[in-house]
Amino acid sequence: MKENLFGKSRKRLTMLYSLVMIIFLAILIFAMHQSMDWSIRSEQARELWDTADNVAEAQKYLNQHPELVIDDTLAYKNTNDRLFFYVFDEDGRLLNFSRASFRIEPFILDVMSQWKAPEGDVVVVTKPKENGHKSEIMMTTQKITDSSGKVQMVYVGKDVTALYNGMEKATSIMAGLGLLALIIATMMGHILSGKAMVPLKSAYEKQRQFAADASHELRTPLAVVMASAEILQNDPEIKSPFLKQVVEDVHDEVKKMTKLVSDLLVVARSDNKALKLKPSKFDLGAVAAQTARMMQPLAEQKHINIIADNLPKTVIHADEQKIRQLVLILVDNAVKYTPDGGKVTVDFRPAEKGKVTLAVQDTGIGIAKEDQEKIFDRFYRVDKARSREMGGNGLGMAIAQEIVELHHGSIAIDSELGKGTTFLVTLKAKTKGRNLHMF
Repeated sequence: MKENLFGKSRKRLTMLYSLVMIIFLAILIFAMHQSMDWSIRSEQARELWDTADNVAEAQKYLNQHPELVIDDTLAYKNTNDRLFFYVFDEDGRLLNFSRASFRIEPFILDVMSQWKAPEGDVVVVTKPKENGHKSEIMMTTQKITDSSGKVQMVYVGKDVTALYNGMEKATSIMAGLGLLALIIATMMGHILSGKAMVPLKSAYEKQRQFAADASHELRTPLAVVMASAEILQNDPEIKSPFLKQVVEDVHDEVKKMTKLVSDLLVVARSDNKALKLKPSKFDLGAVAAQTARMMQPLAEQKHINIIADNLPKTVIHADEQKIRQLVLILVDNAVKYTPDGGKVTVDFRPAEKGKVTLAVQDTGIGIAKEDQEKIFDRFYRVDKARSREMGGNGLGMAIAQEIVELHHGSIAIDSELGKGTTFLVTLKAKTKGRNLHMF
């Protein structure tokens, strides 16, 4: 139980740390990707605007001096084969150009024919994949007016595929490094969380040892007080009603304390793995029926009917005393939380092959969904006021779970508030090589 508790806590801490790291790395990689994208866009946009200005100035000069030869007088010389420009008049005639690559030129001409972006805006267009490759082209426009007042459109662009491919590769590398960092961080987190558990384990062990020692030491004085209270109850010299009531109250409180100490000792021994099973073959149906009958006097006080008849003979190989204690806890719990005139049923339910399921069902107050997950926690009580009134200490269901886990079984709860509760105990058909038989 102790190792399971700290093991789960360590896993939760590791998972929480890993989740924080995943979120942090995802935000970091996303921010870096966006930063690189912004850097590429801004720098390439600045280059396109400068190029557009140069082409526009050169075209204006040509418009003013039509007699000049373009190759000799054009102010802008394209020395970058990834940069291109086209100048069209308002009738769509090509006036000047520095051609794009033949691979992307048809796509570029199609984009220009459908251009709708405002003047000066930089647009990134993507050429669909061809032979497994796609192209990223960044373009902008600028309008100029010739001497006759006609508008001419300058389209300037650049093939930035290599830059974007580089950015994608850089992002992939960052993602890979981030994954590696996450794995290393998770391992380190697991190691550090284990170290953080060391003082907690030490404190828990001291607390467990104290509970075990205190429970053991208290058993003898409580037995003495219990015996003394019983002697005083039977003493004919005590005739005062007040004194008789005091003795009765002392007897009841010592009885509750004795049960609490006994339960604490069971819990402490289970933590220390000192609880040992003494398996033997016995009839689970007969044991369940007999144990349920032991609770009949308590049930009759509340006019509760316990139904545990005609249980099929079910021979299993387990610790009979522990199973008796388990059934007693479940039936006692059902009687305590069932109103007067209710019903408690003990029977077998259909189970998987090789397993047997014992059910204890009541028509009591039920358990809310949010409480069902905590019902097996130590000292947890759904109805605290009623539990104290009935002598409950919140350890019964925790002990029941311990017993079931010792037998490598499982215990489940099916409950609805106000409509009753059913506890289902499933035990393996084979324990230490022995088979379970139902007749």
